[in-house]
Amino acid sequence: MSKTDVILIKNVEGLGGESDQVNVTTGYARNYLLPQGLAIPLTDGNERRLEALRKQRRSREIRESKDAKELSASFKHLILHLKVKTGDTGKMYGSVTPANIIEQLDEQFEIKIDRRKVHLAEPIRTVGDHNIELRLHPEVMTTLKVRVESTTPPLPEKEATAEA
Repeated sequence: MSKTDVILIKNVEGLGGESDQVNVTTGYARNYLLPQGLAIPLTDGNERRLEALRKQRRSREIRESKDAKELSASFKHLILHLKVKTGDTGKMYGSVTPANIIEQLDEQFEIKIDRRKVHLAEPIRTVGDHNIELRLHPEVMTTLKVRVESTTPPLPEKEATAEA
């Protein structure tokens, strides 16, 4: 298999970041990276362009890190309220997913983050308070307090004991 060198213009998962020079198979470069606008071929002219891309990448990474730190500080004081359907006994139907959390963050606080930044150790399947890990940047991690509440009113004491 023949290989070729390319300069990545955008981040490519599992391959490299913006302004990285990578050696890939010719077919991968020709059929995917170049047509999608993710890379440019490594030539003498493009090597000069590489330094400009590196400066751009450094400034973007500094800006993203700063934004992530500011956002992380704001999460310390937030409590996200989620309403879920539960049965008569208080057991949830299904679980809370990162997509639910992202949707409610946008709805309640107008904060938009990527769902891949929400890391659940295990699915949330109980009503109550939970701490969720958010990885906003490779160097910035924070926790978000999520309060899961039931939309179904609890049974009165007399009915609950009669059913048991």
